[in-house]
Amino acid sequence: MTEPEPTLEDLGWRPFFVDQITPDERNASRPVRVMAVHRGKLAVAGAALECQIASHLASSRGEEDRPTVGDWLLIDRDSLEPQRILDRASLFKRRAAGGDHRLQLIAANVDTVLIVASCNQDFNIPRLERYLVLAREVGVNPVIVLTKIDLTDRPDTFAAQARALQPGLRVECVNARDRASVAQLAALCGPGETVALLGSSGVGKSTMVNTLRGSDLIATQAVRDHDGKGRHTTTVREMHRLEGGGWLMDTPGMREFQMIDAAAGLAEVFDDIEQSALACRFTNCSHTTEPGCTIQAALANGTLDSARLDRWRKLTEQDSGTPAWQTRARKPAKRT
Repeated sequence: MTEPEPTLEDLGWRPFFVDQITPDERNASRPVRVMAVHRGKLAVAGAALECQIASHLASSRGEEDRPTVGDWLLIDRDSLEPQRILDRASLFKRRAAGGDHRLQLIAANVDTVLIVASCNQDFNIPRLERYLVLAREVGVNPVIVLTKIDLTDRPDTFAAQARALQPGLRVECVNARDRASVAQLAALCGPGETVALLGSSGVGKSTMVNTLRGSDLIATQAVRDHDGKGRHTTTVREMHRLEGGGWLMDTPGMREFQMIDAAAGLAEVFDDIEQSALACRFTNCSHTTEPGCTIQAALANGTLDSARLDRWRKLTEQDSGTPAWQTRARKPAKRT
């Protein structure tokens, strides 16, 4: 039995997007959602329409004007030529690997992000924090999903480390090959909802998509035996429909992940450090040797972990391009 063609609402169409269309555009254009990004082409879907169109917009002025998976576009009603991207409710982006500072768009209009990590040698707290910062900056609810629980006798240890990253953070432990195990994740993806998967190569994202969809259409590979690290499988960003009517968005694995413009996300994920820094005696405190430094006091009394502080410094400097203490207001004055 074939599935009925999705309506715009099934695809995630909502008033936020409707309100952006002018009366003239309603007559001459039709909205479609980007379901997959291929080299030079976009797979799109709309009301009674599924096709591939050109990926370049004539009005494109920069990287953020280029369509990415999850975007809503207006295309010409007759020629199907893309006209413009509707404003995004959310956008995941990063600096491209290689140090050339190009912007790489990851996914748009996401409702929930599943940050996927595995219970083996590839479990990495700093990488999880980067993804959390990104999710908080974008304003999308994050859920950490720990896979490969069948390969360890201590999944609770991994889960406890993940939960310690932020108060109230939801952490789920699953066997990505077991449909009953991943069923709890399907509940996060109701009709018209979009859930994105982020994580390194080989952590089980594609396997999880296959299990949730009840198919094996997406190629998967085993991790390398000698170090437990994943092998890259997914090469395109693509949306997959689930039985409950939601959409699961798979993305290529990202081991090197450079953040950009994430000050608000950093402040939320590292709220304890940010709040402590505000109480320092000097507003331009570098949190090293100054008197009255609450960061150094927290390190001394054991309420702040030095490794966590180092990660905060590194991420803040990477995001802003300046030392962490310089991102705060610099006033050569003593707090009263």
